[in-house]
Amino acid sequence: MSATIHPSAFVEEGAKIADGVKIGPFCTVGANVTLAAGVELKSHVVVTGQTTIGEDTVIFPFAVIGEIPQDLKFDGEETRLEIGSRNRIREGVTMNTGTTGGGGLTKVGDDCLFMTGAHVGHDAIVGNGVIMANQAALAGHCIIEDKVIIGGLAGIHQFVRIGRGAIIGAVTMVTNDVIPYGLVQAPRGELDGLNYVGLKRAGVARSDITALRAAYQMLRQGDGAFQDRARRLSEETDSDYVREVVDFILGDSDRSYLAPR
Repeated sequence: MSATIHPSAFVEEGAKIADGVKIGPFCTVGANVTLAAGVELKSHVVVTGQTTIGEDTVIFPFAVIGEIPQDLKFDGEETRLEIGSRNRIREGVTMNTGTTGGGGLTKVGDDCLFMTGAHVGHDAIVGNGVIMANQAALAGHCIIEDKVIIGGLAGIHQFVRIGRGAIIGAVTMVTNDVIPYGLVQAPRGELDGLNYVGLKRAGVARSDITALRAAYQMLRQGDGAFQDRARRLSEETDSDYVREVVDFILGDSDRSYLAPR
């Protein structure tokens, strides 16, 4: 099935439009854009820059995808935005290309939902199955691992990492890294437990949830500094889930960690 392009849409010469793409009224598609099969731009969507969008992703009105970074150091370098498959990008969402200083690439995985007004900043790396609620914002250089949920009006500081399966409450400012499966809430982002609901919904075994609960308590109340507690856990645990948390804590970071309360 060939692409369907509304007569009022403007598609620049050079854009790569696959079969089955639907481009609605008053959309603008730049010359360096690639739209894979099944992509749908509802209406009034702008896709520009060196931007690739994967199969069956749907973008809703007034989203602006692939514009230049909101970074005063940016000087017109050729950088990219890559968006995976089956994403839902709702009204007014913005996603920027990368910067040379940040690696030149902003990347979004598959099966994500970006609700109205969400923002993905330059050089951010977003995993699979991520949900960003209304008006949530990622600053530049963030790393968001798979299955993270970010509540409405939450703000994620630049260079912050959020581990797999974590959940960030609404109206929360996160300025430090968040461990996998962490639960963060309060205006200044306090690590207040684990995402037990998400773990259960994902079908994680009770034994692993119990191990994670014990690991969290050790991180919260054990002797020594936070990193020292994590190193002790790495020597003692036989749970893959706890090991994931430990490896995250002991990995490279540009920010400190939110310590358990």
